[in-house]
Amino acid sequence: MNSMIINLFYLVAALLFVMGIKGLTRPKTAVSGNRMAALGMLVAIVITLLDRQVIHYEVVFAGLALGALIGALMAAKIRMTSMPQMVAILNGLGGGASLGVAAASYLSFMAAGNELSSTTFIVANCAVMLAVLIGTVTFSGSAVAFGKLQEILPGQAIGFSGMKFVNLGLLLASLAAVFLLITGQAGIGGFILLVALSLILGVTLVMPIGGADMPVVIALLNSYSGIAAAAAGFIMGNTVLIISGALVGASGIILTRIMCVAMNRSLLNVLFGKMAVPDGNSIDADEVYKGKVTSSSPDEVSMMLEDAQRVVIVPGFGLAMAQAQHAVRELADTLVSRGVIVEFAIHPVAGRMPGHMNVLLAEAEIDYDAMKTMEQSNPNFCKTDVVIVIGANDVTNPMAREDKGSPIYGMPILNVDQAKNVVIVKRSLSPGFAGLPNPLFAMDNAVMLFGDGKQAIMDLTAALHEAA
Repeated sequence: MNSMIINLFYLVAALLFVMGIKGLTRPKTAVSGNRMAALGMLVAIVITLLDRQVIHYEVVFAGLALGALIGALMAAKIRMTSMPQMVAILNGLGGGASLGVAAASYLSFMAAGNELSSTTFIVANCAVMLAVLIGTVTFSGSAVAFGKLQEILPGQAIGFSGMKFVNLGLLLASLAAVFLLITGQAGIGGFILLVALSLILGVTLVMPIGGADMPVVIALLNSYSGIAAAAAGFIMGNTVLIISGALVGASGIILTRIMCVAMNRSLLNVLFGKMAVPDGNSIDADEVYKGKVTSSSPDEVSMMLEDAQRVVIVPGFGLAMAQAQHAVRELADTLVSRGVIVEFAIHPVAGRMPGHMNVLLAEAEIDYDAMKTMEQSNPNFCKTDVVIVIGANDVTNPMAREDKGSPIYGMPILNVDQAKNVVIVKRSLSPGFAGLPNPLFAMDNAVMLFGDGKQAIMDLTAALHEAA
């Protein structure tokens, strides 16, 4: 096939990728953006197969069929609460695929008996070793992230204060192995050592990061997988793989930066797995809650809502766990039918991955225009009659503003405590991912509606209908 035609189709695929990523930046265009990116990948795969001399097409098509079947089954069966785990798995598979391509290329070059000190070997090995290092770190790091999200591993930070120095040492040792392999001073033993060091580095990078920082980890690992894919593209001489990998890597880094700002974390702290350390004594839970928490019922909350003109619903991971998005939609529709203004205030890191709450609400066909960012919502809480918080613990915790001894001090939060009334739907007073008590629960304008998120919202909607 003519190289000009091939490059033209690669350009079309790259444009579809860019348009797809652009579409994914807004909930309203996310579906069409995802379809454009998928179409771009289809174009890239088809043109690559037509361009290459593939000896066994049946093996390629068997792999495509098997992968499509597995992907379709995963997409159909995965629960929305498990979506972060699925993203972690896919990131890991991307890194593992890049590792496989790099390993095959290196072993093939070695088997061919090429001169290790040749310029060609050194140039080619730069891409190979970069793919090995980043791909392996992504693979093992994603496996740990999956284990934490799936609660196979403890969700809290695991490590010690000097963990960042261990990570730095592993990184320097890995880079030394890369240098020796690139310059031909090490052989297959050095390659195995690099893989082993990278595997350990991936584990030690993610282990010290607790559940509250999982959105940052997922975005960062996504970026790693893109960079590894770009390196694999250099190895294979595939332009579209380089472009797509670079796009994923760049967008992942940008998203990671956004998440870090939203959580008041330094990107370097995340990269080296540095745990947040309190500057003083944190408030004790008994001191916060003792005799100050007010429990309520659906009937009492419904009376509060009857006089409300503006209601803001704040979704969190508790909503995802309870699968309460459809019940919330019914409650919102009931309030809107009575002339109440209803909006959804979404914190950038609510849930366990970026955009988790947006996807949940979109699944329940909630209007995209009703979903407001933290920056849009915060100025309006003081004008809100009732705020209903469903499982969003850390992102509404006033300790982030008031307690300098708290690990989350300085983290931007949703200022729900400024509303006239706050209703917190929660099973108990248990802490969120950060493991901190929430003074919001004990405030004079706040009441607790204890119970399963879905059932509590359904009971509240039923109480509203009965009072009508």
